[in-house]
Amino acid sequence: MVAKHSSIWGIRAGKHGEADTLFLKEGYIAIDWPLGDLRKLASDRDAFKKEYAAHFPDASPSKIANAAGQIYRFAHEIKQGDLVIYPSKVDHLIHIGEVSGPYTHHSAANGNFAHRRPVKWHKHIPRQQFSQGALFTLGAIQTLFLIENYADEFRSALKGTLAPQPVLDDPTVALIAEDIEETTRDFILKRLAQELKGHQFADFVAHLLVTMGYRTRVSPPGPDGGLDIVAHRDELGFEPPIIKVQVKSTEASIGNDIVQALYGQVDKSEYGLVVTLGTFTPAAKSFARGKSNLRLVDRSELVLLVFEHYDQFDSRYKALLPLKRVFVPVPPEE
Repeated sequence: MVAKHSSIWGIRAGKHGEADTLFLKEGYIAIDWPLGDLRKLASDRDAFKKEYAAHFPDASPSKIANAAGQIYRFAHEIKQGDLVIYPSKVDHLIHIGEVSGPYTHHSAANGNFAHRRPVKWHKHIPRQQFSQGALFTLGAIQTLFLIENYADEFRSALKGTLAPQPVLDDPTVALIAEDIEETTRDFILKRLAQELKGHQFADFVAHLLVTMGYRTRVSPPGPDGGLDIVAHRDELGFEPPIIKVQVKSTEASIGNDIVQALYGQVDKSEYGLVVTLGTFTPAAKSFARGKSNLRLVDRSELVLLVFEHYDQFDSRYKALLPLKRVFVPVPPEE
């Protein structure tokens, strides 16, 4: 009998389900990192990080911490009696099992899913029986992950009391779309902040304006007098509208002094634009609201513009922001 308060773990069988037979036919869950027998390591995360770094010396600190953490959990945090959820890419069923024994290392596997835990499978349920939120939880990118959200739904499935919900009435549908959009927004802003500092961010904003139908002139690196880009429609830059742009690659809040400094260079027949990876102070927003020829674009609006014009980006910026268009479910309008 599965303990009521046992942990629930999600696990993958390889990128393409390579270990599906090992999981379902031989009764194991397994991970594929080539670190040798984990029982030789001290049972603390630092020892696992050190071992992983020794095998993968070029891995970043965050990669080491993430991977070593998963391996440590597999060897030490998963307990006998815990539940395991395996979403198979082969038969497209959700398999629910119970961990039935300790960690073992199978040297004969030659590093191919050699780290194993025995599992007794109890239920094999079609994906369609679960809410969209539960399925989205199983879409985590990690090989091994602790399931906390929707844990009760998986427990109900194990008991046979899961009541399928009509998809149009599924309240988790809207949450999925929001989660995907938020994750993508965070990814875009993080990449821009990390990779495009100072003048490089001005080049990016200029390219974004080009995808919107403008021609641009970017100030050379160095002191720019508060003016980073001039945008215009015609080839020579004589015909209105002329847009004078100041960009800030900081993630901090932009104050009224910067906004006023730009606007002081904008003639009545011209337009001013301030673009930032951060936000604007209330004073800056208040100043801009009273000026019909001044626009402020903060981090949120910048991401919306990236979404809208991404298809027109050149290969350089698509490589910087590798995105794929996907369809997500949205709830019907009431």
